[in-house]
Amino acid sequence: MASKNRELKEAKVLEIKEKLEKAQSVVMAKYQGITVEEDTELRKQLREAGIEYKVYKNTLVTRAANELGLEGATKYLEGPISVAISYDDVTAPARILNDFAKAHKAIDLVAGIVQGEIYDADKVKQLASIPSKEVLIAKLLGSFKAPLSNFAYLLSALKDKKESETSEQA
Repeated sequence: MASKNRELKEAKVLEIKEKLEKAQSVVMAKYQGITVEEDTELRKQLREAGIEYKVYKNTLVTRAANELGLEGATKYLEGPISVAISYDDVTAPARILNDFAKAHKAIDLVAGIVQGEIYDADKVKQLASIPSKEVLIAKLLGSFKAPLSNFAYLLSALKDKKESETSEQA
């Protein structure tokens, strides 16, 4: 019986380790006191953003983090901790959890791991303030479009002026 339990724990540590290795970002949050309705809403928001949201035993996460050389993250694993994992968007878990925490005091950002670097709660909150990749791309494209639009308007105005000068001389 003990060896079966050990095998299950080792499999879970391996699963956590694989997720941490593949993740672009991981955000850890305390969730004590959250209602079922709040938890359901949070999970829905995270799922829609393509983020995995799990609650693991801290000892198993600690073991996986230590095996990956992320010992600095283990000091944040005290009490009930949830883990939001993103494989694509680095800022999404921090942004969604931070926004949710503003409206629901039961959620408290604890720490994060962003591309192998440990972030404390303050850095995670700073990360949350960065717009999503889609918003940044839209802003970039908008900044390209504005000068082009202005240039096109200028050319049109010059053409109109030239035409009016030509018609006045005729």
